[in-house]
Amino acid sequence: MEIKAVNNLSPFKELTPEQNKLVDQVITFSKQHLKQDFPAVFTIYGDAGTGKSVVLSHLFNQIQTATRKNKESILYGSENYFVVNHPEILKIYKEIAGQLPNLYKKDFTRPTSLINTLDKKCSKVDIVLIDEAHLLLSKSDPYNNFTYQNQLVEIIKRAKVVILVFDTHQVMRTKTFWTKEKLESITHDFSYQDYYLTHQFRMNASDELINWFNDFTDKLEIMPLPKNAKQNYDFRIFDDAEKMRQEIVKRNSEVGLSRILSATGYPSTLDGKKHYIQEGSFKMPWDQYNYTVKPWAEIPQTINEVGSFYTCQGFDLNYTGIIISPPISQIPGTNNLHIDINKFTDTEAFKRRKDLSEKELNEIKKQLFMNQLNVLFKRGVYGTYIYAHDPLLRKTLYEMYSKLK
Repeated sequence: MEIKAVNNLSPFKELTPEQNKLVDQVITFSKQHLKQDFPAVFTIYGDAGTGKSVVLSHLFNQIQTATRKNKESILYGSENYFVVNHPEILKIYKEIAGQLPNLYKKDFTRPTSLINTLDKKCSKVDIVLIDEAHLLLSKSDPYNNFTYQNQLVEIIKRAKVVILVFDTHQVMRTKTFWTKEKLESITHDFSYQDYYLTHQFRMNASDELINWFNDFTDKLEIMPLPKNAKQNYDFRIFDDAEKMRQEIVKRNSEVGLSRILSATGYPSTLDGKKHYIQEGSFKMPWDQYNYTVKPWAEIPQTINEVGSFYTCQGFDLNYTGIIISPPISQIPGTNNLHIDINKFTDTEAFKRRKDLSEKELNEIKKQLFMNQLNVLFKRGVYGTYIYAHDPLLRKTLYEMYSKLK
């Protein structure tokens, strides 16, 4: 049965007891601070797949239901917004709003749009929920009409209560560069609460395999594959990218939402033309900008494109085929990885920042690049397939995989 991306963020999706308790905790926090001791900030931390967004979706539905229906609630008549700085995820939430009586499409917006709209009206709002807060701009971006220095700071100025979810692993562009310390230097200046979600829901993979992904991206080290890497999970490593593509096409025909993904390192220019990723007989173009209301992964034709973090971040996919791109290579004679920032081709993600030295920026670029890969590793609910561009790394990984039972 084909599973749509909207199902994974819908308030109809059942929460665990812990998640339900968290929703109640945030609503209590919001009610306490709407009338006094504001602005106030509630931060939900968690890695990819720990259920942050579905908690936020349930939370906003409950808030807006009280706002519009419950005259006895302190929330009744409040003005609240849900923001996310990701056009593809925003489409999902607007689709959800069309299915529920107390959620309106106008409740969901991009952060810059909300800030600029409130400025024009010289007004403030009550509650703002921020999904994927690691995507908020941490510097000005006049090209996209954001002329202040930090989106979170500006949203807090314009709201009584701000509720946000954050994952340091999903910081992937210099203009949205955050650390936990940088975030807390802002949020902890106000009345605040922090909460940590830790249980992995998205992937059926074992904890050991997820740890292997994290070691690969965080420690730049090729650890031995866990013996249970294939237990209840379709994990495969290929030495041929075209064979991997063919298997992803099969999975897509079976259950849908299966795509090829890659990080930067192949020809990529924002000129409206197609730019191809080629590995032997494999040749596919990058994802194209999606002008439709459908998310990229739900458009049938995108099975013939390679997705990036721009189009898959924040989404559950059923199966992913991941190409480990040219900037990553294995250091001969070791199990360590090398990152060549000169092979980065996504100039938009790695723009220079005046507040960072070249040395600092280069280290941050490496971190952001591996964060991109970590996000790709954690998209596949039922299976993850891997192919590496670097010949030595490809050989090492394939030989390790071939020894698994």
